[in-house]
Amino acid sequence: MPRSAPAQGEAPRRILFGSCLDPSQPHPILDTIVERRPDLFLFLGDNIYADTRSPAVLRRKYAELAASAGFRRLAAACPLLAIWDDHDYGANDAGRGFPMKGESRRQFLDFWRVPADSPRRAHEGVYDAASFGPPGRGLQVILLDTRYFRTGLRPGRPPTWVRGPYLPDARPGASLLGQDQWLWLEERLREPARLRLVVSGIQVLSEHHGWEAWANFPAEQERLFELLRRTRAEGVVFLSGDRHFAELSRRQEPGLYTLYDITSSGLNRRFPEDYVNPNRYRLTATRPGADAGATPGAYLLENFGELEVDWHEADPVLRFRVADASGRTRLALDIPLSELRFPR
Repeated sequence: MPRSAPAQGEAPRRILFGSCLDPSQPHPILDTIVERRPDLFLFLGDNIYADTRSPAVLRRKYAELAASAGFRRLAAACPLLAIWDDHDYGANDAGRGFPMKGESRRQFLDFWRVPADSPRRAHEGVYDAASFGPPGRGLQVILLDTRYFRTGLRPGRPPTWVRGPYLPDARPGASLLGQDQWLWLEERLREPARLRLVVSGIQVLSEHHGWEAWANFPAEQERLFELLRRTRAEGVVFLSGDRHFAELSRRQEPGLYTLYDITSSGLNRRFPEDYVNPNRYRLTATRPGADAGATPGAYLLENFGELEVDWHEADPVLRFRVADASGRTRLALDIPLSELRFPR
C-alpha cells in the first residue's frame, strides 16, 4: 500500500506525476510508469472518481484503487505523495460548502497512510509539504489544497467545449486557499530549497477559460505571485492536473523569474472529443521529434509527467516530459535551474 516519502537522503532524480485516475476502468499506464523506475510519484488529484455523499461509496472507491495490480506495483516501486481534487474530494467542482468534506478528509489521510502524529492531521484540509536531499541539493514538494477552503465559483454563461461556465471572481471574500493555508504556505516558501515543486489540483498559470483554475480567483492568483516576490522563494515550478489533457505553460510576471506550469491529465480519463481551451501562456514548441498531437503544445490522450534532474551538475537542467500510455514523449521542456532565480 502507499508509503510516505522519506525526508532524508539523496533528493530524487526521477519524479513522475499524474492525475485523473478512475480505478474502475483499465489503467495500464501505471505499468508504464513503473517501468520508468521513478524515485518518487506525485498524485496530483482526482486520484479516484468517487463523486458521492456516501462514506461507504468513498471507501469502496479507495478499495478499488488499493486492489489495482498496477497501483500496488507502483506503491511498491517508490514513495508516493498525493493531494486531492474535486472527484476524490467528493463532488464535481466542489469547494468549502461540500457537506461531507470532513469524512472525505479522514478517508484521504487514512488511505494515503498519513501518520497519526503528522502535522497534516493537526490542521483542516489536506495541504502538506515534504523535503528531500542534503543542503545545496534540496527538493521541496508543496501540496496545495484548492478544495477544502475554496469559496463558491461565480457562475456565468452555459458551458461549451471551449469555454467553461465560470467567471473570474474578484469580489471581496473570494478565496481559494483560506487564510490558515496562506500563512502556512508563506512559512514553507521561506524554508531553504533549491527546487520547489508546487502541486495544485487545478491549473495555476493558464489564462481564464471558464473551467476551474486559479484564474477564476484573480486576486488569489496575484496574491500567490506577490508571495513569491516577498519571500524571494526561488526554484518554483507548478505541477497541475484536472483538465483531461496535458500542456506546458510559461508566464512572466513583473518582478519574478519565469514561471512554468506543467499540466498532466489524465492517467486514464479524457474527454470524448478533442478540445483544448485558449491559453495564451501555452508553449507550442517542443523538442525535435516530440509529437504534440492534434493541438500544438497540448496532448489529448492518456498521459503522465516526468522530471529528471542530475543534482550533481553545477547548473542542473530540469528535464520535464509528458509521455503517453506507452511511454513515448509527447511534450518536452528543459529548464536550467538557474533560470528560476531572481536577478542578482
